[in-house]
Amino acid sequence: MDWSIRRGKMVEDLLAARGIRDERILAAFRDVPRHLFVEEALAPKAYGDHPLPIAERQTISQPWIVARMLLLAGIGPSDRVLEIGTGSGYQTALLGRLAAQVYSIERHAALARGAVRVLRRLNLDHVHVKTFDGTYGWSEFAPYQAIIVSAAAPSVPGTLTDQLAEGGRLVIPIGSEKEQRLHVVTRRGDTLDDRAEDPVTFLPLVGKFGWPEAGGAAPPVR
Repeated sequence: MDWSIRRGKMVEDLLAARGIRDERILAAFRDVPRHLFVEEALAPKAYGDHPLPIAERQTISQPWIVARMLLLAGIGPSDRVLEIGTGSGYQTALLGRLAAQVYSIERHAALARGAVRVLRRLNLDHVHVKTFDGTYGWSEFAPYQAIIVSAAAPSVPGTLTDQLAEGGRLVIPIGSEKEQRLHVVTRRGDTLDDRAEDPVTFLPLVGKFGWPEAGGAAPPVR
């Protein structure tokens, strides 16, 4: 199977045709092999516009939603970016094609290890992954020009907005565990400009400043 042809068709039919015009984002989608980030049995479905299951009862988001979030984040080639929710590592790899430095946090150690294996295979050595409660952010390398959260929170965590650079953008799904909207929060001095965008449905952001684990408290910080 010619995966590059499949990627090109995905970009033209599912992204460009639906209004994604940023050439850097489209080039990243053409370049990053999505089929490497799903189970081998699901590889033939990797370039459709739908989410796919991965380990730990998580998902890899549909390509259009990923592209939309990248577009809203407005990532420049010299930017330092924080990602909350590495998952399979697919969006992480796209960020690695767009930004100078990427820091990604995943609360499931097995997912983090799997993502790192593929990211290293793609020679994305400027992408850094750790297992932790992502709702705390990664203050060691703050501030960030962009922060992308790949899970839904009940409200915007102040721990993340505190790590935004001046003019930095936080893209995060906000709402209930069943229904949310993407929000873009931009830092302008001491003011945070919060703009609601597309309706979306994400799995919950679990952690100290998100949703608790099912049936109990938030997971311990590791």
